[in-house]
Amino acid sequence: MDIRQEAYDAACEFIKKSGLRAGKLMVIGCSTSEAAGERIGTSSVPEIAGEIFEGIRVAAQEYGIELAAQCCEHLNRALVVERDTAEERGYEEVNVIPWPKAGGSFATMAYKGFEDPVLVEHIKADGGMDIGDTLIGMHLKDVAVPLRLSMDKIGEAHLVCAYSRPKLIGGERAHYGEEWDAAILC
Repeated sequence: MDIRQEAYDAACEFIKKSGLRAGKLMVIGCSTSEAAGERIGTSSVPEIAGEIFEGIRVAAQEYGIELAAQCCEHLNRALVVERDTAEERGYEEVNVIPWPKAGGSFATMAYKGFEDPVLVEHIKADGGMDIGDTLIGMHLKDVAVPLRLSMDKIGEAHLVCAYSRPKLIGGERAHYGEEWDAAILC
């Protein structure tokens, strides 16, 4: 299987299993070094980034999901999003353009692949895929729920996924609805 297909399949499975609906925001962190079998931050590979981005982009489009691509630590893990996404969600734009040595190959390819890309510093995504242990947790809503997929790698990179759920407040006397009450009893 090729890496674009792996990324597409993983994104589709994640979207289905997580329950993300159209209009929700999914953050992607991706180390192309890890996907190529190298140590994170050592061997940025734009070609691999392009393949992974395209697979995920197509899956997200099919389900109406908005994407955010996390930059590497050289850009303080800023995020590439579509301008419409930033404006609709009230995200403040920052002035920088990612490239493979500052931002990473995946963010660079997202910047090239989006219709009208901008960078922002902070988001609260509804879920996300972390390809190669890039630490996307800071970009998720407060209560992140880990989600295992049938695949645990894209290329050679470790794959970790999570979606968010509303906070359960009110203590032991509160009721949260069937899906959340059942989750608590597990």
